[in-house]
Amino acid sequence: MLDLVRLRVLAAVAEHGSVTEAARKLHYSQPSVSQHLAKLEAETGALLVQRVGRGIRLTEAGRLLADRAVTILGRVDAAATELATHVGLRAGRVRLAGFSSALVALLPAAAAVLADQHPGLELQITETHPPEALQMLRAGTVDVAVGFRYADTDPDEAGARITHLLDDPTYLLTNSPGEKLSDYRGARWIGGCDRHRDNLLALCARDGFTPNIAFHTDDVAVTQAMVAAGMGVAIAPGLAIREHVRPGVRTTELPDSNREVYAATYGEPPDPPPTAALLAALTAVA
Repeated sequence: MLDLVRLRVLAAVAEHGSVTEAARKLHYSQPSVSQHLAKLEAETGALLVQRVGRGIRLTEAGRLLADRAVTILGRVDAAATELATHVGLRAGRVRLAGFSSALVALLPAAAAVLADQHPGLELQITETHPPEALQMLRAGTVDVAVGFRYADTDPDEAGARITHLLDDPTYLLTNSPGEKLSDYRGARWIGGCDRHRDNLLALCARDGFTPNIAFHTDDVAVTQAMVAAGMGVAIAPGLAIREHVRPGVRTTELPDSNREVYAATYGEPPDPPPTAALLAALTAVA
């Protein structure tokens, strides 16, 4: 049977790229890390690391085992948290990954609910895009993934259980009086990430034109600055502009443009108590 401590060492070496950094992260000595790696190679009968100059690199077998180790350790850590809750410990942990505008709009209020109702529960947050959040969920490194999807896009949440949080409308951002996408068919447009750009193309196609996407940025503050300066027009989800609209930027809600914002969990119900508590808090504030 593979030793979990040695798997954790291998995962740390893979993540940080060196024995020195892995030792620092794990609070081990460098000889201890090297010894764990040697014992893991003896257990598996495979060469897991190779010396390269003054450093090391993982072999193909080492990379394969390290990838599996991340999933295994994530599941073990999650199980430990669930067990601690079930046996009545007052402390617990719940881990969430989500996209930036949802974190800004929802997480402060949800965290306040958790702190009030479950003061011993530790909330850990990772900001990332929805596909990466779902990968973390499947690997067991988070308990909840907050993402979004449009009605005309293929679902990428296979195997996950979805809790609907809210319908988030799309807004047209301009510095002039036009209120329809087609009013700006000849304008320069500001695009964002792949999913945002695909939504822009789909909405413009519905209005009978293809936008001239002249600029690309994922930062809504940069987008608003460019719109206010007359450099282009853009669309933005409601969550992204909920907290602040820059002076000089006009916002117009577009009809039939909602995206679904959801919280995804993994595994059969019921959810572990910490996960259920976070879902309840998110649903309450959404």
